[in-house]
Amino acid sequence: MPSEKILEQKKQIVKELADKIGAAKTGVIVDYKGITVEADTKLRRSLREAGVEYKVVKNTYLRFALNENGLNELDPILEGTTAVAFWNSDDFEGAKLLSKQAETQKGFEIKGGFMDGKAVDVETVNGLAKLPAREVLIAMVLGSLNAPVAAFARVLNAIVEKESA
Repeated sequence: MPSEKILEQKKQIVKELADKIGAAKTGVIVDYKGITVEADTKLRRSLREAGVEYKVVKNTYLRFALNENGLNELDPILEGTTAVAFWNSDDFEGAKLLSKQAETQKGFEIKGGFMDGKAVDVETVNGLAKLPAREVLIAMVLGSLNAPVAAFARVLNAIVEKESA
């Protein structure tokens, strides 16, 4: 049986992980086996630049941390080598980077994730990765809102030009 000091250290690790998961808007759980040191270093650098925290964790610690946040549905995917990435921003750059890595690196795969306190499956994570950047989405919405007004202005302009001719 572990000593009281070791048990307290483990509880602290789980608490810190649970707090970070609870504060994160989005997270992705991956199986990182098969990734080379060079590819891992490059991935970590890209994730860090995107504001994503990436940690290799023991499945038991992650299970306790996820359960503290009501994400018990993710328990079945916590097998083998596991790492978790999480971030607080509204963009999905972390999902894009991890999805790209899963496509290019054999053995590296996405297991699942969470978003806004709810568990999501691999398809959802890959769907998030395919979304355009936040700024592009906003421009698309504004463009679609602007289109009817612009069309109405062209019609009025054509009527004015027709009457003055």
